[in-house]
Amino acid sequence: MKTNANSKKLPLAFAIAAAMAAWHLPAVGQEADEDAVPSPTTPTEEAEIEEVVVLGRFISSSQQLVNERMSDAFATDLLGADTISRLGDSTVAAALRRVPGLTLVQDKFVYIRGLGERYSQTTLNGAFIPSPDLTRNVIPLNVFPTSVVESLRVQKSYSPGLSANFGGGAVDIRTKGIPDAFTLRFEAGIGDNSENPGSVLTYNGGGDDDFGTDDGFRALPQSIRDGIAEFQGNPSVNQILTFLQRQDPSAGLFDAQTVNRQFALALNRDVSVRETSADPDYKLRGSIGNAFQFGSDWEAGFALGASYETDWRFRRTRTATFALPEEQNGIREETTRSVNISGTANFGLKFLADHEIETTTLFLRNTDDETEIFDFFNENRQRSGNRGFRDYRLEFEERNMTTNQIRGTHYLGTDTRERLPFVGTLFGWLPTETMVEWFYSDSTAETDIPNRVIVRSDTETENGVVQDESVRLGSSAADYRFTELEDQVENYGWSAMLPLEFGNNILELSGGYDHAQKARTYAQTEISLGYLDVSDLSVLEGSLSGVFSDGNITARLPDNPLTAIDESRNYVNNIVFDRQGANTNSYIAATMTDSIWGKFDWTIADTWRIAAGARWEDYRQASVPWNPWGFSEDDPQVRIDAEDEDFDPSEFAFNEDEIYPAAALTYMGSFWADTFQLRLGYSETAVRPDLREITFSSYIDPITDTLTQGQPGLRPSEVENIDLRAEWYFANSDTLSITVFQKDITDPIEFVEIPASDTTIARRIQNLESASIQGMEFEFLKELAFLGGYWDTLFVQGNFTYQWDKDLEAGPNGSDLFCAQTDADPAPPSCELSGASELVANFMFGYDSRDSRHTASLILNYFDERLFSFGRFGPDAIEQPFTSLDFTYFWYPTDRLTLKAKAQNVLNETVSIEREGVVVFEEDPGTTYSLALQWGF
Repeated sequence: MKTNANSKKLPLAFAIAAAMAAWHLPAVGQEADEDAVPSPTTPTEEAEIEEVVVLGRFISSSQQLVNERMSDAFATDLLGADTISRLGDSTVAAALRRVPGLTLVQDKFVYIRGLGERYSQTTLNGAFIPSPDLTRNVIPLNVFPTSVVESLRVQKSYSPGLSANFGGGAVDIRTKGIPDAFTLRFEAGIGDNSENPGSVLTYNGGGDDDFGTDDGFRALPQSIRDGIAEFQGNPSVNQILTFLQRQDPSAGLFDAQTVNRQFALALNRDVSVRETSADPDYKLRGSIGNAFQFGSDWEAGFALGASYETDWRFRRTRTATFALPEEQNGIREETTRSVNISGTANFGLKFLADHEIETTTLFLRNTDDETEIFDFFNENRQRSGNRGFRDYRLEFEERNMTTNQIRGTHYLGTDTRERLPFVGTLFGWLPTETMVEWFYSDSTAETDIPNRVIVRSDTETENGVVQDESVRLGSSAADYRFTELEDQVENYGWSAMLPLEFGNNILELSGGYDHAQKARTYAQTEISLGYLDVSDLSVLEGSLSGVFSDGNITARLPDNPLTAIDESRNYVNNIVFDRQGANTNSYIAATMTDSIWGKFDWTIADTWRIAAGARWEDYRQASVPWNPWGFSEDDPQVRIDAEDEDFDPSEFAFNEDEIYPAAALTYMGSFWADTFQLRLGYSETAVRPDLREITFSSYIDPITDTLTQGQPGLRPSEVENIDLRAEWYFANSDTLSITVFQKDITDPIEFVEIPASDTTIARRIQNLESASIQGMEFEFLKELAFLGGYWDTLFVQGNFTYQWDKDLEAGPNGSDLFCAQTDADPAPPSCELSGASELVANFMFGYDSRDSRHTASLILNYFDERLFSFGRFGPDAIEQPFTSLDFTYFWYPTDRLTLKAKAQNVLNETVSIEREGVVVFEEDPGTTYSLALQWGF
């Protein structure tokens, strides 16, 4: 794989030496102050290695995770539930930005080691799950509340047990399981955001909005669905007239207009934007669980949990063009009411100490109800001309995910052989630690946008402030979009492990089989409503509901000779209803993967460990444009004709059959610490195109509102991974790790701009030539007891990621990118990977009181500037550095009661995107405050 950055490599020895010189840790075995009261941050003789981010009240839960990290042959980072709680993050996406090398983009996608969201994979308890994202295969992680999480596992070094669709890393969300004893917890909280004004924007919604679902108030009425089908997908006046005249030759234009207007009357036109007071954030959570013993052999348990959260957020963003920022700019004011509901049900059964079966059912609902007013000026109407545009947008998006999983773990242990003699007879020759695991997972994600309405108006302004407005004349002044997505994933598999011991060697042989299949349907119907002409311009003024009122739609002129001659003059206002779209926005897609993998893990004298293996994957993918309203051979629902001589299956389908190797070498000793590990990992993986990117179709991305083109023949990106990690675990709970990594990518998949109209942004998915990432991660935890006195209640923890190489070679497919044109030295010119920051830092200063009644944390997250989007007809858009400072405080007045106080983005930082110093986007996210009370045992 190509790279031109070899000269930038930082030797690992130099990195480790520099870090050690700056560390100044106390000597291993340093004695604690004899007068100190034993506390969570004062190590005793029984003190053990602690997880890298917490001390005090969290030691017991952290120990298991740190043991897992130490025992893993491949580089892994973990976050536990108590750690996440202390950090104050409410979603998985927000929590993962605390992990070294991870950054959060758009508040929902995680970039691992500078690689975009397509380069990461997400699983739930090790199984694949569907995505509620409208156009992407990747899962937006903000839909997962941290209340359902037991731990988060981030593996940055590939191993054969994982899917080979692995670029930056893999995130496994592990849900809470069965408790060891009876537990009962309740939590209630309130909060607010500093940017929320006294009144916010809203509109009249449905009766079930409080539950995050629409009651049908916004939905496309069945009468319109039936009418579109009756007129074969085209409810325009001319099409209706043609059909009416087939049945009755005397039917005229007035009859067709009347039918067309009946469709308009059936639409929900109660779309006026109004102001309302914003309620505080509310949060309610509850859980219950227990375990039961049945004799000496059986144990069963359950865990049930539920949560409800709702909040209002006001956003005010400022946008501008690079060429004329003073003349072409806009202000967007948006109010979002969010409702998040989750429910979990876990059941488990254990037999002896060798067999365990557990089920998990998870339901998530994540709903955003958005109301927006966007005032802007563009190349057609500039600010100095005192005429502009205003767009109203109402959008209700409901995302639901339901997952049902069952998994089992079985050992051929001594107890099993005694209770079940046939096991000993059949498998007595196998070691007692022989293990078999299996799982089955069935998941469905649904996204329903029962209505997205955009109404376009013209404005009269003074100094950029709207003085007057009226709805625009035109057939699509009001645009209605109705969207339904269903994503189904079935995943099952098994694995087995055979341990062998000889002398001072331990050899584990493992392997398994996985099957995963995904089916997605995406249907979008777009309706337009607008006036071609009105009797009086005052019809277009006033509230939106008034403009599109029944009276304005049905008002008729009195009978006169003129109307008798021209039937089109029978109605006062010429309003038209029609279905819009190029019939390529909807699609059907599917993937299927069969995998077989094997691995050996050989430990020699507790000093050296060699793990290596490979994974064979047979991957199949198909995606076709779908027109749900196709009714003829000229306009079919699916345009595929395998008998056509021009038929090219590569335009719709993709198949890959490859073997992906991985290896890791670990040295284990006591260099400079009680436990020292040095891991070297190498692997080859792939990153495959998204569901609809391999087709020829063009579609409007509902997230970015840009015209997006697929690319037949798009190739998977080939990724070569290498990393070297050194880890020190000290007896006094201090930890230190340093990682140097490199990734070389052939055929990286990126979006590039393509020519379009003056007011349309268009882009195409494209294979560029190559990319290279090189960097270092530095992670530490240091308690401050060695300073004496009250310092024994304090600790510091942090991690830093520095990437000195994040270059992307554009190649022939990207030769006209702006960055490729302006880079003159070194040759060949290179761009940077989008979303990759040179420096990312996390730092936490923590306090645990000696009586274990109080904990407090000051938490900082920082990322350096990063590429937001490539420029093709102008400079690249660069997101500016952002520093988030959060504060959390927990008070435990009793063993069963906890008071939690949190403040996020205390510095009130601004999100800003620039093109060569010109600010093209700016937003103030504000400071969020919350207070919660938890009771439980």
